[in-house]
Amino acid sequence: MAQQPRPKPGATGSGVVLDLIRSGAATTRSALIEQLGWSRVTLAKRLDELLAAGIIVQAGLEDSGGGRPASAFAVAKDAGLLLAMDIGGSHTRVGVTDLVSTVLCESEADIGLYDGPDDIFAWAMQVFEHLLLGLGGSFADVRGIGIGVPGPVDSETGTLGSPQLDPRWDDVRIADFLGPLPHGVVVTVDRDANILAIGEARLAWPEHRDLVVVKAGIGVGCALVLDGSIHRGSRGGSGQLSAPLRTALSEPLRRLETVASGGTIREQLARDERERHGVRIRTSADIVALVADGDSEAVAAIEEAGEEIGYTIADVVGLLNPSAVVIGGNLAEAGDRFVGAIRRSLFRAGHAFSKQGLVVERARLGNRAGVRGASLLAQDALFEAARISELTRGTPSS
Repeated sequence: MAQQPRPKPGATGSGVVLDLIRSGAATTRSALIEQLGWSRVTLAKRLDELLAAGIIVQAGLEDSGGGRPASAFAVAKDAGLLLAMDIGGSHTRVGVTDLVSTVLCESEADIGLYDGPDDIFAWAMQVFEHLLLGLGGSFADVRGIGIGVPGPVDSETGTLGSPQLDPRWDDVRIADFLGPLPHGVVVTVDRDANILAIGEARLAWPEHRDLVVVKAGIGVGCALVLDGSIHRGSRGGSGQLSAPLRTALSEPLRRLETVASGGTIREQLARDERERHGVRIRTSADIVALVADGDSEAVAAIEEAGEEIGYTIADVVGLLNPSAVVIGGNLAEAGDRFVGAIRRSLFRAGHAFSKQGLVVERARLGNRAGVRGASLLAQDALFEAARISELTRGTPSS
């Protein structure tokens, strides 16, 4: 099961207590003492700090297995709001959640990476303001924002890596585009495939600790969940897939999305002059709609893309031996036409041992996985143990 990081040995700040409460690993005084090995006095002080700061609340009673029921603690989920943003190549979803990442409202539009950062964040801030007003709130209620972008994010600098698919995003610092948010809001950014994987791993596949997660839309990305945690690599660039090498060994590797993605399918279908007949193909959702209508060329194109992706993922599966491969993104909405093609190709090309017991399925959260994952990303940053310990140090207890 994908959980919060385990407390570091010797750590005694309030953030360590909050981690256990958030994950559900321990929510009562007795359970917390059992997990932490602290004295009752130390634990009481840390709980008082969290209560005084309004970070946790007493959430009722739990059966203690005999004797009086024990008081349980929970995150004060209504003490603020989180914003979540899942940017795709041609489609973006945004949402507002409470502090435990329950989605309160959402919106989406056919705007994405190729519209550039200025346009997409201007749109997003307007939509967020509208959603917040609908909840009776404002930007003043926002505590954090999580954003997924379709490209590498430099984990050392917090900026987008370079090169990006669109040069307007090279070395962009996302925080510079979030003007309406008040000072102090926690801003977190990750690859779109990673936020999809965070949502799926924690909320939909808790029984699996090792996953390969593919996001397929206009572009194609991959995320790795290893031993319950996202693997980002030394600089945040892990998960970039290359197309199978079918040319001379001296040729540089090509991005997988140059041969198998919604973008390449869109180009293939545009060649038959469909737009002259009123069929507009701009987004991966447009492609899925054609597949659902039984369009033979769209069906053939999406199955071919699935075959290429499955063939590529076979090596990843052989290297990492995950228990499941999860297929998300808009193209996964085509169902077995796409996911089935990936599965067949992967099992045909994969190593015999790594295929044993392997599950290859569509994302269980569907197109909401990215928003859920982005909110969880923001929640993790907001409640990061060292940050909370520093924030509550010396907080007067009530």
